[in-house]
Amino acid sequence: MEQLLREAVQKALEELGAPETVFAIEWPADLAHGDFATNAALASAKILNRAPREIAEDLVQKLKASLGDLAARIEAAGPGFVNITLAHETITKQIENAGTNESWGTHTYNTGKSVMIEYSNPNPFKEIHIGHLMSNVVGEALSRVLEASGARVVRDTFGGDVGPHVAKALWALRKKGISDIGNASEIGAAYIQGSNAYEQSPDAKEEIDALNTRIYDIVAAQLSSETLSAEDRDILSLWRKGREVSMEEFARIFKILGTSFDYIFYDSDTTKGGISVVRDGLARGIFEQSEGAIIYRGEKKGLHTLVFITSRGTPTYETKDIGLAFLKEERCSTDEVIIITAIEQVGHFEVVLAALEEIAPLLAKKTTHVPHGLLRLTTGKMSSRKGNIITASELLGDMVQSASEKNADPLVAEQVAVAAVKYMILRQAPGGDIVFDPEKSLSLEGDSGPYLQYALVRAKSVIAQSSVTPNTKDAPEKPYTLERLLTRFPEIVRKAEGLRAPHLITQYLTQIAGEWNSFYAQERIRDGANEAYKLVVATAFVRTMERGLSLLGIPVPEKM
Repeated sequence: MEQLLREAVQKALEELGAPETVFAIEWPADLAHGDFATNAALASAKILNRAPREIAEDLVQKLKASLGDLAARIEAAGPGFVNITLAHETITKQIENAGTNESWGTHTYNTGKSVMIEYSNPNPFKEIHIGHLMSNVVGEALSRVLEASGARVVRDTFGGDVGPHVAKALWALRKKGISDIGNASEIGAAYIQGSNAYEQSPDAKEEIDALNTRIYDIVAAQLSSETLSAEDRDILSLWRKGREVSMEEFARIFKILGTSFDYIFYDSDTTKGGISVVRDGLARGIFEQSEGAIIYRGEKKGLHTLVFITSRGTPTYETKDIGLAFLKEERCSTDEVIIITAIEQVGHFEVVLAALEEIAPLLAKKTTHVPHGLLRLTTGKMSSRKGNIITASELLGDMVQSASEKNADPLVAEQVAVAAVKYMILRQAPGGDIVFDPEKSLSLEGDSGPYLQYALVRAKSVIAQSSVTPNTKDAPEKPYTLERLLTRFPEIVRKAEGLRAPHLITQYLTQIAGEWNSFYAQERIRDGANEAYKLVVATAFVRTMERGLSLLGIPVPEKM
């Protein structure tokens, strides 16, 4: 509908002599002012050299002629706005479509476009912590919103299976004499022990640094393991087992969150290629040597200098990301690449993409970094090195336990817990930090995932209990506020995709859930007046909530 109105306003402006006008079509904050409003008169005033209010009056007449029965009222307002109130029949057609159209809220404007989106990115040899939940939840929601626009989405995650953190974990495991790792918690404890030793003991630091270099060499040579010494083969075996156990735990958590990946990339996949590209860039003058290391002078682009290859010859995260860019293109070339990480990595990716722009301009041009905020506790930021983190497993387990107090069914308890976590993350723009409040997140009183689930379950129950067949012929004279809001869903989804902002859907679903509860409380649906039409509205609400929650990756329980 918004597009139809935009075309009508554009045509009217062309007739008035201002075809180049840039204008907005918006939803008024107060529905009493209409379903849509445009600032076209104000925007074209200088071009036409006329008073905005006069232009608005002309626009009203032209829009009345072009829109006809689609609008119940079109009027000039304020200094030059035009408010448009849709006819109830127009709204009814959209509501009926919402309830019957399986693809309600989807679009086709990105059909034929392919997007690779990287998110979650937990590192093997560390436990997945609640900070990774931010990337996972935001990335999955954005992936689904992109799919709703018609795009083909390829999901990938990138984990560090070589590097200092791996050396710290393996160093501690070997010190303990562990050769067969039992679970991810055992690896997490070893990583913390190794990290602390690295900071506190010069001898341990030297041993871990040496082991780090050795691991790179061992992993690079693993396909010809007969050339490795017996000790190197033991290290390789421990490394393989550690990565396997870590990834099994990640897969378990991904399943709970409703996430699956088309590609899983590792640092070890990108190391050789990344080093080759950087050394080639060194020969081309893109990088330079400094005290035995290879660096990129970001200052030439208003950024900062970063090391890409250390003086020990080992690659940094920057080189691995360069290698990953080429590996993605090789494995699955797409039209766009989106990388979702914590906001702390903004500076890192600014430099990486600046370097990539000089190395491979087309790869850099199609790559975008979307940062998300940090998930914080009331005690402040967490550190996996210090061991004072809450793991994703612990948080989800605690949330399921709390949810089970009101939901005896284990499946429902898990669905409610996942909704609680995801909603708290997705209720605001990706760049903002979040302080997680477990008690509030499970509330059924509003502003929570379970609140949305409960509104949906209640609506489905009302429909199931009625013996009346939904029918639009039973419509009242004026539309309900709820149905006027429901018509906005397709445009909400479109805006969320365009702005890379799934939180717009979260906020919208919260709004219509609140309006549904008011509708349910004020209107007698079963055995009341206009029951058949109210059921049409209820069905449209159910479909909209189901589609919206699905886009956010929030599960829909059958009961609560």
